[in-house]
Amino acid sequence: MWTSGRMSNAKNLLGLGVSLYFWGLMDLTTTVLSGSARPLAEGQEDNLSDKLHQRIKRSWVWNQFFVLEEYTGTDPLYVGKLHSDMDRGDGSIKYILSGEGAGIVFTIDDTTGDIHAIQRLDREERSQYTLRAQALDRRTGRPMEPESEFIIKIQDINDNEPKFLDGPYVASVPEMSPVGTSVIQVTATDADDPTYGNSARVVYSILQGQPYFSVDSRTGLIRTALMNMDREAKEYYEVIIQAKDMGGQLGGLAGTTTVNITLSDVNDNPPRFPQKHYQMSVLESAPVSSTVGRVVAKDLDEGINAEMKYSLVDGDGLDVFDINTDPNYQVGIITVRKPLSFESKKSYTLKVEGANPHLEMRFLNLGPFRDTTTVHISVEDVDEPPVFEPSFYFVEVPEDVEIGTTIQIISAKDPDVTNNSIRYSIDRSSDPGRFFYVDITSGALMTARPLDREDVSWHNITVLAVELNNPTQVGSVSVMVKVLDVNDNAPEFARFYETFVCENAKAGQLIQTVSAIDRDDPQEGQHFYYSLAPEAANNPNFTLRDNQDNTAWILTRRSGFRQHEQNTFYLPILISDNGRPVLSSTGTLTVHVCSCDDDGTVMSCNAEAYVLPVSLSRGALIAILACIFVLLVLVLLILSMRRQRKQPYIIDEEENIHENIVRYDDEGGGEEDTEAFDIAALWNPREAQLVVKNRQDMLPEIESLSRYVPQACVMDNNVHNYVLAKLYEADMDLWAPPFDSLQTYMFEGNGSVAESLSSLQSVTTDSDQSYDYLTDWGPRFKKLAEMYGATDSGGALW
Repeated sequence: MWTSGRMSNAKNLLGLGVSLYFWGLMDLTTTVLSGSARPLAEGQEDNLSDKLHQRIKRSWVWNQFFVLEEYTGTDPLYVGKLHSDMDRGDGSIKYILSGEGAGIVFTIDDTTGDIHAIQRLDREERSQYTLRAQALDRRTGRPMEPESEFIIKIQDINDNEPKFLDGPYVASVPEMSPVGTSVIQVTATDADDPTYGNSARVVYSILQGQPYFSVDSRTGLIRTALMNMDREAKEYYEVIIQAKDMGGQLGGLAGTTTVNITLSDVNDNPPRFPQKHYQMSVLESAPVSSTVGRVVAKDLDEGINAEMKYSLVDGDGLDVFDINTDPNYQVGIITVRKPLSFESKKSYTLKVEGANPHLEMRFLNLGPFRDTTTVHISVEDVDEPPVFEPSFYFVEVPEDVEIGTTIQIISAKDPDVTNNSIRYSIDRSSDPGRFFYVDITSGALMTARPLDREDVSWHNITVLAVELNNPTQVGSVSVMVKVLDVNDNAPEFARFYETFVCENAKAGQLIQTVSAIDRDDPQEGQHFYYSLAPEAANNPNFTLRDNQDNTAWILTRRSGFRQHEQNTFYLPILISDNGRPVLSSTGTLTVHVCSCDDDGTVMSCNAEAYVLPVSLSRGALIAILACIFVLLVLVLLILSMRRQRKQPYIIDEEENIHENIVRYDDEGGGEEDTEAFDIAALWNPREAQLVVKNRQDMLPEIESLSRYVPQACVMDNNVHNYVLAKLYEADMDLWAPPFDSLQTYMFEGNGSVAESLSSLQSVTTDSDQSYDYLTDWGPRFKKLAEMYGATDSGGALW
């Protein structure tokens, strides 16, 4: 068999030449092999199948066909022709085509062996097909030749433009980069056959982006083409790159892509303050760390290149103010570092510097990368609350201090220029027990109640100072009062002591160890002394031994105790402390006489054990209950009668009552009743005796409100001390009238020009009192002089 192939595109000289070359090769092969090709005899047909398995000379010529892609004609595309040298042209040979695309893409004329393509071919989808051909006897269907394989290759044409598969591109390059700095490399892909012609040979060029950038025509590498490109002038660039096949020749296909290039920032711009002078103001009451104002230095760079560091480099307020950098907004925040005072200094001047902390060496010539500005700060005056000097008080006071004693002078002043008057008071939430009082004008801190270290050893009170002209301005100070201990508590037993002694106890036997406690806390420590009370000093039964360690032993002095003689002893023990003055108390030890065995174990502590079995009958119980019921009825009857007796008589409306006489048998004593009160105490309260003389003829129902005031308080000539003492006395009096009653005090104080105006002293003389001296006292006593002074007529005043 010989094979001939003809190109489907006669215009393609290369394909035609290749076809002619293979035709000549097939003709030569057919000529060489034609001598051995002859028809089969009938006797030889049976052995044909056996001979097929033997190696014989093939009459097929292996070949490959070429066909152009993208055929656009209406008729099937002729690919080539298959022919066997056994084919005599009489149609006895039938050609069969199998393999890839057989019957679908390629068909064969079974008589002539012509192969056609019935579908449009695309080399980018499939570049070749492998098929098999066989010649059969049309009549018998037996193969005339062994099956042969051949290839149909699809020849490429330039039907695909270059494509940028990764586009569009995004790139960045630092500003001020030198010319030729690489930016990004772009790559275009052409689907045509790179081994055939120039269909896949791509050349790059720049369509948009000049003169800033350039592109390498062979590699597609984009570089900077202009020096000193400034981001602050232009930041974004859109570059269009073209890729063209056929080596860029005319008729080639082209594709484009966009490259978005951004100039990244570098630190090439120094910071600058937009204004060289700032004017700020702050209240003198501004707290520490409060904000005064903000300064900002402008920097055209961005990111880390625009970061700022602010500092104070000069001025008279370096120790009063501070500056911090806000990392978010890159501004300098001026804050108060120390408390301000308008009265001390009214204005400050600061020199502020702003600098870039991150510098690039190649741009230092564009500097300096720092700038300064001047800030003037004015301190504004405000009405400040009073200020205490010192700011804290510590006072030690003995607990036996008298009421009204001044323990500390609290001092405050108005820091303002006006220097307003100050009024003092105590924050009652800090002194709920009202132990202290402060003078409203002088600030003298005094005791208002007795102090007891054993109850409260420390007092933390707050004293307030208020401006007289502006009560809203309030200052405060803490006063720590430590109450010092004095020996005002006698020692006493730590607990109630009760013990026993056996009847068979021997003399000198220990029956109890006692100890004591003292609420006081002396500096030299506690030490107690024990002894029997004077009334028990000659006790014949027990004795006491002081162990000198704040304990004592109780020992038996004799033996032979008997329950039937005395079953309980009460032993008084005197306990004294080591304080000044020495205080003592008496505690009682109860000792029971008990019956014990030989080992000292208590058997019984009762003198006699009486068991009185009582059994009452039901009748006796009923009688007792009946008596109780009768008694209850009598009590209720008596109460009812007494209640009716107390009710007023009901007046009959018809009864005509002309008058009612009410008689009282209680008469006043008058001036002769010397038992009701002491007239000398009314003359001069400072001469009152220590013991109040009570009325002898009747008992008072309510104690007097004007009881004795300690002499030390009265002789102090201080009304405050007197009132404080009387206030405490009234507060502690459980029998005092309700709080809304009128409290009368007889102490008038000293210092009056007229001395006492009381007429109570007139009872001490029989002569008439002369009031002529009232005319010498001035206009304020004119009315009294007219009322009590001498008159011309000797008759009554009215």
